[in-house]
Amino acid sequence: MPRLVVVSNRVPLPSERGPRAGGLAVALADALRPGSLWFGWSGKRGNAQEASLQQGDGVSYATIDLSEAEHRGFYVHFANGVLWPLLHFRLGLMTFRSEDYAAYRAVNRRFAATLAPLLRPDDLIWVHDYHLIPLAEELRALGVSNRIGFFLHTPFVPPAIMQALPRANELLESLCAYDVTGFHTAGYQQAFLDCVREMLGVRPDADGRFLWQGRPAQAVVDPIGIDADGFRSCAEQAAHSIEARQLRESLAGRALGIGVDRLDYSKGLLSRFEAIGRLFAHYPEHRRRVSFLQIAARSREEQGDYQRLRRELDRIVGDTNGRYSEFDWVPLRYMTRAVRRTTLAGFFRIARLAIVTPLRDGMNLVAKEYVAAQDPEDPGVLILSRFAGAADQMTDALIVNPFDAEEVAAAIHRGLTMGLEERQQRWQALRDAVWNTTAKQYCTVFLSYLERSPWSEPRRLRAAS
Repeated sequence: MPRLVVVSNRVPLPSERGPRAGGLAVALADALRPGSLWFGWSGKRGNAQEASLQQGDGVSYATIDLSEAEHRGFYVHFANGVLWPLLHFRLGLMTFRSEDYAAYRAVNRRFAATLAPLLRPDDLIWVHDYHLIPLAEELRALGVSNRIGFFLHTPFVPPAIMQALPRANELLESLCAYDVTGFHTAGYQQAFLDCVREMLGVRPDADGRFLWQGRPAQAVVDPIGIDADGFRSCAEQAAHSIEARQLRESLAGRALGIGVDRLDYSKGLLSRFEAIGRLFAHYPEHRRRVSFLQIAARSREEQGDYQRLRRELDRIVGDTNGRYSEFDWVPLRYMTRAVRRTTLAGFFRIARLAIVTPLRDGMNLVAKEYVAAQDPEDPGVLILSRFAGAADQMTDALIVNPFDAEEVAAAIHRGLTMGLEERQQRWQALRDAVWNTTAKQYCTVFLSYLERSPWSEPRRLRAAS
């Protein structure tokens, strides 16, 4: 079997991994067979030019450091200051500078130059996320002819938004250098194909296939999932942990509503907190009967947009608690420290409802983890943004517009008053969706596309393009 080479901006090193592990480390666990290689940034800033190697569970991990200038230009300013807001439909937060774009391209070129000598002729290369869009193009320039796939974990935008980005055509051409490009939803795939058609003049076929510079390429839909059985077992055990018991005791018999997100403007936290305030204003019967816990782990604190968001959230929490708290009850508990994934599983298990209301999200695995954690005999209710990729699959959640605080407040009220029979029916349908699109299936589907030999009908594709 060919070796799998995973490339991502950050590498979850075995020496750093612990109970907080999540994201790609969990999603790719089944795909990373012994002998695989994971390559990317170490997370450190320094001047070392050579790759550093570690071994863990038969997998090799190769990382490079970034200089302070590379980190700021590539990571802070362009990847997270331009591409992240662009791909989340927030053009007003996008600040483009040509020197940052040059740094982004240069770091991708350096990734390629360091990775190329580590590759074998039959390796399958799987690149992840918006930080590394140009990597295949840079590898091709070095003569790498391996099959290279790319998966975008964010949304993708239609041409009208994509064209607002300077150098948009260059980045779109870079994406076309991959053999397979994957998206979580059909909507994101279609947006990409619309950009290819309108901006590059290429006409993909009905299966998302097209020729670019003589090479066949394909855009596919492959929603990411979780290890549902594993998370369910974890939640069952964690519900009896010290942390879960302490949380349960602090509630004093009240219901728990929970939200778990990164501290990011795309997660809709301002609107969510406003909705919680409106719940207590318009549905006063819930006062003293429910407490909300919002965990929002800090991230990207060097950026001004995130600093302003944190200050505004602090203000709203203070206003809400000041207005509605009693001497023995606080309506909104808010923490910005990371919580172990195993602990979260126990919290999900005892929560009466989860509020997952991003303004835009590639998928959102918290929604799937919450469903997997529930007690089938007495399940909680999932409130889910229609703009999360997960909403395409999880249609039996209470689907809301996250920009409408009144609608979210009404959904919270409905969730808190929903009868057992309806909760069980909705949970069963959601359970089927979660168990039918697991992390293992996500890896299997994408790699099956990537392993296929070039198509046997290049003439028809060339005519279509």
